[in-house]
Amino acid sequence: MNKIMLIGNLGKDPDMTYTDGGMAITKFSLAVGRRASKSKTGERSDITDWFNITAFGNLAETCNTYLKKGQKVFIEGRLQPREYTSKDGSLRTSLDVVISEMEMLTPKDRPQGSGSDYLREEDPLGDLDDHPF
Repeated sequence: MNKIMLIGNLGKDPDMTYTDGGMAITKFSLAVGRRASKSKTGERSDITDWFNITAFGNLAETCNTYLKKGQKVFIEGRLQPREYTSKDGSLRTSLDVVISEMEMLTPKDRPQGSGSDYLREEDPLGDLDDHPF
């Protein structure tokens, strides 16, 4: 089973494009905080992990319309490996998160704590390798 759930804050505004077939694709980065301790000293520090998020179809359009940099969201999806060539010419692999569900935890049009919006969408494309972006 390939499933990941994250709660974090958008690192940038979503960026939406369309496939040749007209399907919406939205990408954004998500900052997820965690606490870690140094084993010898026991000192705790905050660490931020960054994730590349991709949404398709109606969910992509919703993310592009309602999400903004800094907002807190819950996302659920799957990890998708993606190979690319770096600036120095070497082949690298990135793990992207293709989301199937998204919940806005700090909606812009409502005060914080007044509820949330929950969206779910099936991944209509399957494998990201078939789509250049």
